[in-house]
Amino acid sequence: MPVFAALKGSASFILIVMNTLICFVPVMVLALLKCVLPFVAVRALLNVVLDRIATFWIGVNNINQRCLGRSKVDVSGARDFVLNDWYMVTANHQSWVDILVLQRLFNRRIPFLKFFLKRELIWVPFIGLAWWALEFPFMKRYSPALLKKRPELKGKDIEVTKRACDKFQHFPVSIMNFLEGTRFTGEKHHQQSSHYKHLLMPKAGGLSFALNAMDGKLHKLIDVTIVYPNGIPSFFDYLCGKVKVIKVHIRMMPIDSALLGDYQNDAEYRASFQQWVNDLWQQKDQQFERLMQSGGNDCD
Repeated sequence: MPVFAALKGSASFILIVMNTLICFVPVMVLALLKCVLPFVAVRALLNVVLDRIATFWIGVNNINQRCLGRSKVDVSGARDFVLNDWYMVTANHQSWVDILVLQRLFNRRIPFLKFFLKRELIWVPFIGLAWWALEFPFMKRYSPALLKKRPELKGKDIEVTKRACDKFQHFPVSIMNFLEGTRFTGEKHHQQSSHYKHLLMPKAGGLSFALNAMDGKLHKLIDVTIVYPNGIPSFFDYLCGKVKVIKVHIRMMPIDSALLGDYQNDAEYRASFQQWVNDLWQQKDQQFERLMQSGGNDCD
């Protein structure tokens, strides 16, 4: 890697760390207040302030990326978003860079993005505690083998999803769900015998549980297809400016009542919803191919 690119990436990383540390202090103070003042109105107000701090943090990081990374994001598709609505956001997942791209696209355009996270990520220094304070939903998934040994755990992950989404009923929010459940690699693609050329198999259950837990509040789905024409980058590659172009297509579609139901106990609904997700993913796979072959559009 050229020395200048490495220095630029290091400088960008240091700025992200500094920005994180500066914002971390007020986030932790407000999180402590939430613990000692467990009143609904107070917690709601503190959540608004916390989201604004996080929005500021993302805004500073976005300036950093534009000035030092200088990656161009070619965007096509829907752009008509508002801040006072509830959205479900889905995207294909290839790299940690995906999260930076999504934040760059949607910061101050839709309500603050809340990601479903693996419970283990709460231990990430500083960021893990910040995610907890911002009430990101931490998920605990149980393997089929463990459920077979301990059947009492069945449905526990669903309960966690419902409790997390209950907190999002009272103010506009955007809930982010990577349906593949993990980052794409050629090895994972082969192991799954995926039906799709560019994507892993989608997991419909988590999306269904989130939609139902929100009791109809989520009535718009934003589906994002992210393509790195020159190969999937690492986080540091992105900071170093080695990712020249990122292509993104955004679709927005309604979430109607037919998509709501009992995924766990209603076999007919479960099959119907899984087919809807499969169709969504098939269209995304085709869009991915088109983006690989196309030129650029609007740059963000």
